[in-house]
Amino acid sequence: MPKNVNITINGRPLVVPASHTVLKAAEAHDIFIPRLCYLEGVHEEGNCRLCSVEINGQDMLKPACRTLVEEGMTVTTENPKIYEYVSINLELLAANHHFECFKCSREENCELLSLLRTYSVGNEFSDLYGFELKETHLNLSSDAMVVDTSKCVLCGRCVSTCQQLTGLGILDFNQRGAVTYVGPAQFHNLEDSGCIYCGKCIQACPTGALRENDDIRRLEKALRQTNKTVIMQVAPSVRAALGEAFGYPIGTNVEGKLFAALYALGVNEIIDTNFTADLTIVEEATEFIDRLRNGGTLPMFTSCSPGWINYLEQYFSDYIPHLSTCKSPQQMAGALIKTYYAKKLDLDPRDIVSVAIMPCVAKKAEANRPGMGRDGYKDVDIVLTTRELGRLIRRRGIDFKNLSPMEPFGDLARYTGAAAIFGASGGVMEAALRTVSDMLDGNHLKGEFVDVRGKDGIKEATYQIAGMDVNVAVVQGGKAIHDFLTALPTQDKTYHFVEFMGCIGGCINGGGQPIVQARDIPKQDIIKLRSKVLYDIDKHAVTRKSHMNPAVRRLYEEYLNPLGAHDVHELLHTHYEAREPYSK
Repeated sequence: MPKNVNITINGRPLVVPASHTVLKAAEAHDIFIPRLCYLEGVHEEGNCRLCSVEINGQDMLKPACRTLVEEGMTVTTENPKIYEYVSINLELLAANHHFECFKCSREENCELLSLLRTYSVGNEFSDLYGFELKETHLNLSSDAMVVDTSKCVLCGRCVSTCQQLTGLGILDFNQRGAVTYVGPAQFHNLEDSGCIYCGKCIQACPTGALRENDDIRRLEKALRQTNKTVIMQVAPSVRAALGEAFGYPIGTNVEGKLFAALYALGVNEIIDTNFTADLTIVEEATEFIDRLRNGGTLPMFTSCSPGWINYLEQYFSDYIPHLSTCKSPQQMAGALIKTYYAKKLDLDPRDIVSVAIMPCVAKKAEANRPGMGRDGYKDVDIVLTTRELGRLIRRRGIDFKNLSPMEPFGDLARYTGAAAIFGASGGVMEAALRTVSDMLDGNHLKGEFVDVRGKDGIKEATYQIAGMDVNVAVVQGGKAIHDFLTALPTQDKTYHFVEFMGCIGGCINGGGQPIVQARDIPKQDIIKLRSKVLYDIDKHAVTRKSHMNPAVRRLYEEYLNPLGAHDVHELLHTHYEAREPYSK
């Protein structure tokens, strides 16, 4: 088979790889072909037929995403016949779509709405085609995610994404014919479907049929209560992605403007989740060393990713003893806000509204886990995704790009370079090893452990620390988690420490981050660009090891050490339990 072929698209002679489809060939040369169901490498079924093109010598229009190029092929992507065909398909979709764009989660980034505008198609066609809106299935059973079939176009992208990225197949086409709808397979609710809330399906959806559980109004109400103090924490990855919601290039650090926007919203106090990322590392490293020295359960598994925790508790619960007992940085921050910080501010914890801005949908469910609070109140009251924060800032009319950068003040906003890289896959492991190596053998050298960086599903490395070989691994994404845990009992290699992340790329690619439209995904390495923001922060940080954060040291001296080991454990640690993935 030849490596390249000669084709013509819209009169332009092109030389393209013989393995390309017409769609990919057109994209490579900036020729627009509409599409809705296509998601490169995940869902390439040609269901929507919006990418239909005309090929000389063939009577029927062909789907560009499914048609391979051939030598001498002549393709037309735009003429009256194609325009009419695509317009009719869009009219049919519009006639069966529930439009509420003013409050939709995809109001600024809806692929369907973009195509309707491109083809000047309205939503007045239900009478023309003689049918009423299909029956709606609104799944509100979860405190993390919502399924709204009134906005679903049955493209199948979410179904394929769930199967390919998590291996779980939570979503499927239910029923048949005109009443077909997408939702949890076998007619389950989300809460009893075995879903881990990674949010990959939300990012795959071209409309607002899948979204996070919107908590913007809860925050808006809290900000207007004069008897409440709103204290907000911000995760590492948010600063590396929020700018995308305001037109910044992918991979722009908007940390200063982010904090300025929060003050403009009326937030009373801001802390940085990076601070408790440092705290988490100190606690996790101490726990790992204790297990290593005293015959504890090994390998120890990290416990910062709630999607991963959901996966383990439901599908591999026999491994729960391997989990670190550390709470995630979000929950450690919430616990400190309602205890240590409340005392510093002379506030009753019940008068504090603790808010977390997170790149992760599963964080919403994590905040509601049993044990994440005390004395009748929760540690984290409200969790907003990066996307929700972007929507709130826009709705308030805050001119994000013209804000003067600001920094939060106080010890709970101070962090090291090790904390920043928490948001990238391998970052938790790398940060932990920097501290473990210092604690075990006083290694005050650079402490670089970069072998665990990257996007491979499973990464492994061996480091000599205190005269012993420490075998570590980093695992990301549901399918890789399944493969690693399934193979673990038969491995000849003995692992000591393993980082798990529910999302490929880690939090930087979390299910709550800004959605990049499907046609733009192949053009940029989103994970690499966002991760670079965090690695650059680390690279230029004065302090790059968590246990050397002076604010963390003061926290132990002033508050944690006087509490005693038992109370510190109650405050910063938790436990995990087996759960049935499906209820019958």
